[in-house]
Parts: sequence; structure tokens; C-alpha cells
Amino acid sequence: MYGEFSLYGVYLPTLLAVMAAAYGVKSLVRFALGKTHFYAWVWHPALFNLAVYVLAVAGVLALLPEVARG
Repeated sequence: MYGEFSLYGVYLPTLLAVMAAAYGVKSLVRFALGKTHFYAWVWHPALFNLAVYVLAVAGVLALLPEVARG
């Protein structure tokens, strides 16, 4: 597992921080694609956004150092 970290004495799973960071990345990508009118070419924007979020989670996990992975 990925372990946990302490935030003011409350232990939170590392995956929570990874998912929060991925949500920020996904929000930036969604904003950029919305400004360029990319969603006019996408068949199902909600499904596309979910796929971008899953890719962002995988990307953030890949950037974690080996020590944090457990």
C-alpha cells in the first residue's frame, strides 16, 4: 500500500493527496480544453473528463518517489 501521512495529527492516506492533486491537474486540463473549444469534437464530455482524471491519477502516482509507494 502507499502508506499515510499526518496532517495536524490526523492520519490521511497518501492516495487521498494523490487524488486531490490529480483533480487539480484535471481541472486545469478541462479549463484549457474548454477555452480551445475541444469539447465540440468529443462525443461524451463527462466520460472524456473521467478518462482524463484516471490518467492524471496514474501520472501523479508515477511521479511519486519509490519511498512513498511503500
